[in-house]
Amino acid sequence: MSTQWYPHENAAASAAALADAVAETLQDALDKKGQAVLAVSGGRSPIAFFDALSQKDLDWKNIGITLVDERIVPTDHADSNTGLVREYLLKNKAAAAHWIPMVADGAGEAALADSEKAVAFALQHYRQPDALVLGMGGDGHTASLFPQAPQLDKGLDPAYAEPLLHTSPVTAPHERISMTLEAVAATPAVFLAIQGAEKKAVYEAAAAQTSKTYPLSFVLNHKKVTCHVYYAN
Repeated sequence: MSTQWYPHENAAASAAALADAVAETLQDALDKKGQAVLAVSGGRSPIAFFDALSQKDLDWKNIGITLVDERIVPTDHADSNTGLVREYLLKNKAAAAHWIPMVADGAGEAALADSEKAVAFALQHYRQPDALVLGMGGDGHTASLFPQAPQLDKGLDPAYAEPLLHTSPVTAPHERISMTLEAVAATPAVFLAIQGAEKKAVYEAAAAQTSKTYPLSFVLNHKKVTCHVYYAN
């Protein structure tokens, strides 16, 4: 287990620094393999980071962009992370990137009601990321590994066979598809973006020891993970 802490005075500075670090990681992967995959998280807080990253000079046509987790909703739904990433990241220079879907375009709510089929679609397209950016909720969840979710044990189980699973948050809307802990741990570069004193306190509790109260704790204390934490006051 290892963490590296990068504090910044405000959210804009943190987003810019995170974009620099992620761009450098993607360039390293491009230099070594000729291609790279980045997985990002949704919500409103990554928007400034998305905008900054979208303007970086990278060989975007050889970069795949995907999600750490997604709500099982149509991609034109207001709560879709796919829609968010398309609007705020897949633009400017990053418009040339290859989108790796978790939810099929055009799939309606009726089709998505079968969560097993939804996960099967995501698995067909899955590519192991070279870098990923996590967020953290005030409840200590990361990706869609939520405390109290009935699938949490599966998501944390190193023996779980697949890199993605269906989760049912108790404290948040929508069924989800999420990367598992082991898929996160298999990613060479893991970043975490958090903001504010309240989340810093949750982060510190999660970093102290593993606990299902704070699922992020399993990432922060994983023997294979060095987590680069970008914090804004």
